[in-house]
Amino acid sequence: MKAFKINEKSKIKSGFLIPDTYFDDFSKQILSQLPEKEISTIPLLKRNKTLLFAIAAMLVIALFLPIFNQFLSNSEELDTTTIENHLTYQNDITTYELISELEDEDLNKIGATTELKDETIEDILTTNSDLEKLIIE
Repeated sequence: MKAFKINEKSKIKSGFLIPDTYFDDFSKQILSQLPEKEISTIPLLKRNKTLLFAIAAMLVIALFLPIFNQFLSNSEELDTTTIENHLTYQNDITTYELISELEDEDLNKIGATTELKDETIEDILTTNSDLEKLIIE
């Protein structure tokens, strides 16, 4: 096979010819054919502004509803199991600290529901080694 050399062969001329000054005035001709009046555009946000505000308001309500519900609920009252668990796992709280925090109403409730027998009191006093300390207090 013979080696093909592109520069040595004669080139085929196309049948289309363009005048030499054709591209000099090309942009002016295209611009002159365009309409003078500009088409006004309507921005997307202006057209659907109320719809966007409604969606934003619904999102705000949906996100803050749980927070408002938490503030409106009675979070001051704790259930007894939570308090008991807290007191059970707190090792540094003594019985005397707990008693000092109780109010008279709480003591009356405890006293009304708790009945101590004489035998129970005697057992506690005999097994307690700090009897003198309790008497002094």
